[in-house]
Amino acid sequence: MKKFLAVLLISIISLQAQDFTKETKEQKDARMSWWRDARFGLFIHWGLYAVPAGEWKEKTSHGEWIRTTAQIPLEEYDKFVGQFNPVKFNAAEWVKMAKDAGMKYIVITSKHHDGFQLFDSQQSDFNIMHTPFKRDVLKELADACRKEGLKMCWYHSIMDWHHPDYLPRREWEKTRSTEGADFKRYFAYMKAQLKELLTNYGDISVLWFDGEWENTWNTDYGKELYNYVRSLQPNIIINNRVGAGRSGMEGFTKDGEFSGDFGTPEQTIPSTGLPGVDWETCMTMNDHWGYNKNDKNWKSVKEILQMLADIASKGGNYLLNVGPTAEGVFPPESVERLREIGKWMKLNGESIYGTTASPFPKLEWGRVTKKSNGNDTRLYLHVFNYPADGKLILPGILNDAEQSYLLAEPQKKLDVSRKEDALIISVPAAAPDSINSVIVLDVKGKEDINNPPEIENNVDQFLNKIDVKIKSSRENVQIHYTLDGSIPDINSPVVNGYVQLTDCALVSARCFRNGVPVSGTSQATFTKVFPEAAEKIETATPGIKYFYYEGDWDKVPEFADLKSKKEGTLSKIELSPRTENEHFGFEFTGYVKVPADDVYTFFTDSDDGSKLFIGNKLVVDNDGLHGLSQKSGLIPLTAGFHPVKISYFNKTGGMGLKIYIEGGGIKKEIIPDGLLFYK
Repeated sequence: MKKFLAVLLISIISLQAQDFTKETKEQKDARMSWWRDARFGLFIHWGLYAVPAGEWKEKTSHGEWIRTTAQIPLEEYDKFVGQFNPVKFNAAEWVKMAKDAGMKYIVITSKHHDGFQLFDSQQSDFNIMHTPFKRDVLKELADACRKEGLKMCWYHSIMDWHHPDYLPRREWEKTRSTEGADFKRYFAYMKAQLKELLTNYGDISVLWFDGEWENTWNTDYGKELYNYVRSLQPNIIINNRVGAGRSGMEGFTKDGEFSGDFGTPEQTIPSTGLPGVDWETCMTMNDHWGYNKNDKNWKSVKEILQMLADIASKGGNYLLNVGPTAEGVFPPESVERLREIGKWMKLNGESIYGTTASPFPKLEWGRVTKKSNGNDTRLYLHVFNYPADGKLILPGILNDAEQSYLLAEPQKKLDVSRKEDALIISVPAAAPDSINSVIVLDVKGKEDINNPPEIENNVDQFLNKIDVKIKSSRENVQIHYTLDGSIPDINSPVVNGYVQLTDCALVSARCFRNGVPVSGTSQATFTKVFPEAAEKIETATPGIKYFYYEGDWDKVPEFADLKSKKEGTLSKIELSPRTENEHFGFEFTGYVKVPADDVYTFFTDSDDGSKLFIGNKLVVDNDGLHGLSQKSGLIPLTAGFHPVKISYFNKTGGMGLKIYIEGGGIKKEIIPDGLLFYK
């Protein structure tokens, strides 16, 4: 017996010490298989913040962040514990609604940033068992999910505004001392809670971390937590927010940083597919994650279903959120949308589940998802914009068609013909579905797609001339082009690497093989422009002026109407003059001295909003509340001094501002100190 226990102990120690980040591709593929097939899940944000329902004093725009956005003292917020009594909660009903909507997994907030736990934890009294309700809703949901065949998953916040050892404090908590606080002790507390979540509730399929952006968290903590979680449940899937390298709301981890198992775009869908990358867009049905009774800005069923098809066509998953009320029910608007989504999924779910990304980069009429069909290929054509002439054109496909039919009515076979590179499907005169008509097209063999040529240029404006690069990834093709917007034919000029323009043009390019077109046509407009004149300045001092403000804004204010708290000069654009206040803004003014006549691109990387002006022209608009996000804009400039103004604000959470320049022989870089001046 002692020998058996010793072997068991060694096994446990070995498992805990294992570096799960070193698994093979085959091991990860096996672990991710169900998730990649599922494509559609339900996100649930629920906790004490459902009690005030978005309202505090005169404001009605709060959500799950209400404790900090309304600056509610801890002792006041704790009163919600005694008011949280969701007597209408029914786990079976919640799970059934998700299942009927076609969702395959549920992710619920075991703990959000406010620190309140929806489960029976022995590590803290700040949980649901100390409310009047006194029921472990996670246990009930886990049991209901298993009964219905859905995967149960936890969201767990790394950030915790309630725990005495979590750092940093909110900047407005002036009377809440940090004396004696120990973040390492908080980390141990969080691991102890995760052990409860991963040993008391059966198999958990995903751990969805969040709140990792504060400077107390780092990559080492992230790796340790990742390995700890997988030591408890080796097959679990963990998102990239366990690490510390996420690039804002776009949701992907910066190159070289620890990235967990999948990316997490928030409230956004990547513009293109991301081959070989697992990702999941999480999105609200209205404007809030947690329940806000005044938020009536609901997405339509059409928007949601077309987003689902768009995401699947790019190889991603869709995690759609519901914020239940304090009574424990889904808002009626959410229930209605889930019901309508379910009707569509019942007929068309095959075109979502288990599919992979579209082999077509862009189609004017909709999206495509794909599956292997034995040795052949099945394409699902998601038609958003139905053809008025009854002819659905799929360009650049060289495979022969085997059959086509409406997915919702398989008995209705559709005729398929070919014209040059395209397959043309004869569809019914009226759209079978006003939101998304799905047409199945089976083709012989692995898909053989000749996508249109790529027209590659960083800018679409030029001063005197521009070399437009045009290329194709396919072999044995010849690219023909036109400059007047007409479709190229075999008699059109041939591209030899690039086309030089000296005037405005609508460039069109198409691939040919053996004199026959084998792709659709790509187009891009290039405009000849005249540069903004530089100002004549006799003397200027290196650096830039700054004006620092404090206030609570949701967008960049008119700083000219406000009184600054500080002002001065800096050698570069930075946020160092700020105080500890998390609600603040800056305006930077001066001149940027560009080295040559050219079209320049300016970029702002900001969290939250920013605007960049050259002269009186708004060049980059990166305004609004968001995580770290990059936007860019073009402006033609002559060599010399040009007035520049950058406005920026921050509203709690992460913060950051970087300004980049490209053009005039400068490769994209943060604006060098030597280009900034003031007078």
